[in-house]
Amino acid sequence: MNWDDTPEQAAFREEVRAFIQDNFPAEYRPADDEEQSLEPEDVAGYNWPVDRVADDPERREGARAWAAALAERGWIAPHWPEEFGGAGLSALEEFVLHEEMMRARVPTVNGIGAFLLGPTLLVHGTDEQKAAHLPPIAKGEATWAQGFSEPGSGSDLASLRTRAVRDGDEYVVDGQKVWTSLGQYADWLFVLVRTDPDAEKPHRGITFLLIEADAPGVTIRPIEDLRGSAPFCEIFFEGVRVPVANRVGDENRGWYVAMSALGFERAGIGATIKYEQALAELVTYLRSPDGRRHARVTPALRREIARRRTEIRVLYNLARYTVSRQAEGAEPDFEASINQLFGAELHQRLARTGARAFGRSAALWQRDGAPLDAVFTHMRRDSVASTFLGGTTEIQRNVIATRGLSLPR
Repeated sequence: MNWDDTPEQAAFREEVRAFIQDNFPAEYRPADDEEQSLEPEDVAGYNWPVDRVADDPERREGARAWAAALAERGWIAPHWPEEFGGAGLSALEEFVLHEEMMRARVPTVNGIGAFLLGPTLLVHGTDEQKAAHLPPIAKGEATWAQGFSEPGSGSDLASLRTRAVRDGDEYVVDGQKVWTSLGQYADWLFVLVRTDPDAEKPHRGITFLLIEADAPGVTIRPIEDLRGSAPFCEIFFEGVRVPVANRVGDENRGWYVAMSALGFERAGIGATIKYEQALAELVTYLRSPDGRRHARVTPALRREIARRRTEIRVLYNLARYTVSRQAEGAEPDFEASINQLFGAELHQRLARTGARAFGRSAALWQRDGAPLDAVFTHMRRDSVASTFLGGTTEIQRNVIATRGLSLPR
């Protein structure tokens, strides 16, 4: 494969760089000591869904100003048709846009709505659903969260028990979701519910619904992670009434709609550039006087760093291959699971490499005084969940085996 830019792509890349330079709000830039992680929604201290409702007025207005600047170009949802607020960019142009935003360490906007729900509605939604929901996402005016996982139904998602019973023109929803990323900041939820408990195969009795986050009967409780932050939550539904018009796809066929959404979730460039930047910062630090005092660079560590660098380039090429498939009109399939699996395991290997470089100093949690501001200490904690977020490694391997290699179930 030749991933060199065409002249048109190179010109577009320069356009994106100039746009970021001219339009990113100065008041939105984080302080040097702000918490950073390698979560897809969290880039160099930013977390746009949180920032847009922050108590700090500069942070809040900066997040909204950035969304407005992107929305004016149609760059919140760049691959969408212009009629819904997108820019009609090709899949490769969208890739270039997101790559340059990552390299500039500025956040994308409305990620779950723009990159998961939006493409899903474009494929499976009604005209009314597209008209009602896509423009607010593309303007940064409505945020979304994904309500799939439940207690006891994470990897085995088809065993979910949240129930929806048809009552005239509405469904009545009861149940619980958990580990919902950024759900406490969302305006809307897209949720899988069971509408046929007697279906012969469990995944054939599931329906895909759109639910307002503040609807009567919805209760949202944040959950703290290892770092003491709350990037996800649990959601309870008690007699929540949802219009049938908010159903995406046919009743009892929501599993197939959800698989489209998960394909879009796993297919993007993800954290590739952040891994590349983290490794480059580690190498720069190890070569510095501070690095020579706080770390022991051995031949084994040099080989390990070289392997991580090679793996990051492999992950980048996997992402480029996936987007090239999208450019040909194909929906992400098992290729997206390859990206997810390889990227999740690389996240953990990269974190371990950083920890080995700093030895006992890698246990220092407070950034002040820790080597390299404890970036790899925090990364190691972040990486614990990598191999089960968005589908466990076992599930990803099953997808690759059955869909990619045509092996029997």
